[in-house]
Amino acid sequence: MEYVIGIVLGIVVGAAVAAYIVYNRQKPRTEAIYEEAHLEAERIKSSAEAEAEQVREAGQQEIKAARAEADKAIERRYEELSRREERLDQRQSALDRQLARLEKREMHVNKRQQRLDRRQAQLTELEAERREELQKIAALTEEEAKQLLLEAVEAESRQDMARIIREIEEEAREMGEERARELISLAIQRVASEHVSEVTISVVPLPSDDMKGRIIGRSGRNIRAFEMAAGVDVVVDDTPEAVTISSFDPTRREVARRAMAKLVADGRIHPARIEKLVKEQEDEVERIIKQAGEEAAYEANVPGLHPEVTKMLGRLKFRTSYGQNQLHHAVEAAKIAAVLAAELGADVETAKMGALLHDLGKAMDHEQEGTHAMLGAEFARRFNVPKKVVNAIASHHHEVDQESIEAIIVEAADAISGARPGARRESLENYIKRVRTLEDIARTFEGVENAYALQAGREIRILVKPDAIDDLGAIRLSKNIAKTIEDSMQYPGQIQVTVIRETRAVGFAK
Repeated sequence: MEYVIGIVLGIVVGAAVAAYIVYNRQKPRTEAIYEEAHLEAERIKSSAEAEAEQVREAGQQEIKAARAEADKAIERRYEELSRREERLDQRQSALDRQLARLEKREMHVNKRQQRLDRRQAQLTELEAERREELQKIAALTEEEAKQLLLEAVEAESRQDMARIIREIEEEAREMGEERARELISLAIQRVASEHVSEVTISVVPLPSDDMKGRIIGRSGRNIRAFEMAAGVDVVVDDTPEAVTISSFDPTRREVARRAMAKLVADGRIHPARIEKLVKEQEDEVERIIKQAGEEAAYEANVPGLHPEVTKMLGRLKFRTSYGQNQLHHAVEAAKIAAVLAAELGADVETAKMGALLHDLGKAMDHEQEGTHAMLGAEFARRFNVPKKVVNAIASHHHEVDQESIEAIIVEAADAISGARPGARRESLENYIKRVRTLEDIARTFEGVENAYALQAGREIRILVKPDAIDDLGAIRLSKNIAKTIEDSMQYPGQIQVTVIRETRAVGFAK
């Protein structure tokens, strides 16, 4: 037993000694591994801290950028709100002015009503007095007296009605004319058109009369070839050193004029050369038309038009009316319409586009049946022009009903551009015809004694028979004649209708 215990103790002691020896041998290596692990941990910690710092700095930069963008957005929103507030203030001011005018108008109406009430009371009292007086003096029956009294009161009332109507019309005319003058003056001042009227010329100058024979050619072959190629009539007459190009199509006439000028300058005139030059000038005029339409749309600030609409608009460059170039007239009308629409609170873009395109049909009315307003509206409708603009084009001569305030503005801008001083010229024949038509229209009305057109047809004065028409009838007659003139005539600007009624009493002293 002791032997076994000794063996066990020996084993235990040996194991302890072995363990101590192993520990002493492994201690440096363990310490090295621990040190290496500690350094790795420190390195990982430093790397993590650096990455965290980078992430923090990147986050701060993103926050700053987002904050700057938010500040800009807030500033833009603030500016937009300021603009809206300014527009609202302007609208409010306009409404306040309109309300003040309405209140003033209502006050005038109330005063007139009070005067009418007092007048009615006076008439009632006068009627009673006259009835009693007539019964006493004339010994008339009540019915007879009543009839006489009603006739007298009717005559006096008609005079009072005529006077009141004149007062109301005069006040309305003064207020309307003041506002209209203000708007028209502002529009014309802001447009400040400087161009002068142009006329499409159809006379080609020649260096000498000898050139006429070369233009005609042997047995007329050159002039026939030119007329067939260009689609125009060439008039070679006694006009010295000039030939005349005649055609209903202004674009075709311009092509012919340019081709003829090229032939005269070149001197080589024969059918083959004629056909070549006419084709070249057709291409050149098409290019000019396209460029003119684009420039007109740019000048009028009307973007987004279909290329075909722009091209048709450019054809107005070679179209005139009463001596006024129609493309310049369209641009000027668009600028005036924009000013009027802005002042009246209407849709500026619709008004501008409608005014720019209102005479579009004049570029095609020589080759199609129909009025230029309806032709232009139909053409614009085919190329998806907005419905309001199409209506403004179709209604600017009242061939269809006007469906928006922009259509009325287009009509006004057209009239302002056409009626401004120096915008249009009129031939003597047309002038005489218009004056005679005015006088004939006035003489067709019953009670008219004579009529005279004055101020180049801008005014017509009508003398009426005083025993056939009273003051109220004269007012009604002036309105009826003006309506008939509007429905039956075409004219720039406006025509003033003045009805004159006077009673003359003549006595002779013997």
